[in-house]
Amino acid sequence: MGDFVKGNHLEYLPGQIRQGVYLHRAIDKFTDSHPQVAALKTLLSPQRKRFAGIVNDIVFDHLLAKYWHQYCKVPLSEFAELRYQELSAHKTHMPEKMASMVSRMIDGNWLVEYQSPQSVAGAINGVSRRIRFDNKLAGAAEEVMPVLGEYEQAFSTFFPDLQVFVQEYIDDKRLN
Repeated sequence: MGDFVKGNHLEYLPGQIRQGVYLHRAIDKFTDSHPQVAALKTLLSPQRKRFAGIVNDIVFDHLLAKYWHQYCKVPLSEFAELRYQELSAHKTHMPEKMASMVSRMIDGNWLVEYQSPQSVAGAINGVSRRIRFDNKLAGAAEEVMPVLGEYEQAFSTFFPDLQVFVQEYIDDKRLN
């Protein structure tokens, strides 16, 4: 939802959804400022550097799915099914574009499919098509795959830091 709602006046959203949007934004800010993540920009060609945040998010989604068992005891397929049920139950609060994307996500089982390296190219190219202006994002996976090991190294340092950040954020905001 954090990618679909704009502004800071979110009082119209139910409390937990609003808190989730704020958490999403805090995660984005933390991620973009993390030294391991920032260093990944150098792996992309000049025409794609401005999209480094999008590329990193997609590659990290893939790496999280690939190494899911290292971070969670619940199998990814089971976790995904629970999240799909939650998303479906809250579609009435979603902007139309998000609800449409969530339907495609569920139908394509994106959370589980992200385990596949081919998902990186598909996701990057899909985002490229949704950007409203001409861009050079499509095909970025061709730059990523040869240096995927460097993304994996960055992720293995970054993700535990992100987990600590999220837990501290939740504790501080008393979101549990």
